[in-house]
Amino acid sequence: MEAPAKRGGTGKIQAMGKRVLIVGGGIGGLAAALACSRAGWQPELFESAREFNEVGAGIQLGPNIVKILNTWGLSEALAGVAAFPDRLQVRSATSGRELGVLRLGARAVQRYGAAYATIHRADMHALLLAELKRRGDVQLHLQSEVVAFEQNADGVSLQCANGSKVHGDLVLGADGSWSKLRQQLLGDGSPVATGHLAYRAMVQQSSLPENLRSQHITAWLGPQLHVIQYPVRGGDWLNVVAVVHGHMVGDIEYWDHSANVAKLRRSMAQTCAPLHDLIHAIERWRLWGLSIRAPMKGPQEFGRGRVALLGDAAHPMLPYLAQGAGMAIEDAQALAQALSVDGLTLPDALRNYANARWQRCARVQSRAIRNGQIFHATGLLRWGRDAAMKLLGERLLDVEWLYRGPA
Repeated sequence: MEAPAKRGGTGKIQAMGKRVLIVGGGIGGLAAALACSRAGWQPELFESAREFNEVGAGIQLGPNIVKILNTWGLSEALAGVAAFPDRLQVRSATSGRELGVLRLGARAVQRYGAAYATIHRADMHALLLAELKRRGDVQLHLQSEVVAFEQNADGVSLQCANGSKVHGDLVLGADGSWSKLRQQLLGDGSPVATGHLAYRAMVQQSSLPENLRSQHITAWLGPQLHVIQYPVRGGDWLNVVAVVHGHMVGDIEYWDHSANVAKLRRSMAQTCAPLHDLIHAIERWRLWGLSIRAPMKGPQEFGRGRVALLGDAAHPMLPYLAQGAGMAIEDAQALAQALSVDGLTLPDALRNYANARWQRCARVQSRAIRNGQIFHATGLLRWGRDAAMKLLGERLLDVEWLYRGPA
């Protein structure tokens, strides 16, 4: 273990030995621990669960995120577990016709300097965890629920449910959309239900009829519904998410409810044969009631003093731009960069982090909300969407400001 942080009368940052206490062991928390460790900080991570794990769901990693993972030395590990689709295709959920295509694969590498990847969430989590264990300089605490924090000019402390108290220089809340740290820090209420329900499934491609297997990302758009499918685990598995309108029954904070398969199939009754057949070929689904906050309004939503927020704790977003995990990884990189600047006080470094991130995250949040409206369009809006997609397909789908990464 490195020596304790030295303190001087100026309160300036000296990176070696500084302790960052991270609350939350999901992808955002692990990414932050890795980024801070690489920047010479001493991360200590607290996770309330009995073990590190992730539910069976897929995530998409745009070139903006793969580029960061490559910088962290994870390109080989990523290649071993992810899939790298060569196209994203948008199709009508009712007629089945192709509306537009975005070329990925080699084009993404050439255009943005990194590939577009799709990966099982558990594989992404395991990849980060393995790298942290390999480094050996991060303390990981399981069954350590954090209930409160305290901060002053000299440092911060966390109070755990088991009665223990731990001290550090910085607290980072990476405890998700329903963040307890956010509530203590900002007191701005909870996310609200959107009226959208996401049915999620993961299935081995070999168990599907050959005509339903795919190595592409496909977005099926229909009236008040859409379905996203893409390969994971090197293409051996298919991740499918079907989003419909409806109201959640049960704990809205929990995102892995059992699903009523018959209800989902009724919602998809008017879809085209290929999509209808895919939905009916999958027997096991999990249900997630989607909740949201308004897009960020300023840097103050990233934290105060020596307490900062990251990922969904700061900017929960709908999955309609496929950037939830990605923005958490970008946050982690930006935080490490801010903490690496010599001659700043810690609160100033965290203000720089917030100023660097809030506008980009707000833009992604807003774009995801708008995508949901476009995906589920009816009437004239639906007609206009399809016509624009046919005319401008790749130009509309290629989100250059996003995939190039933050400035």
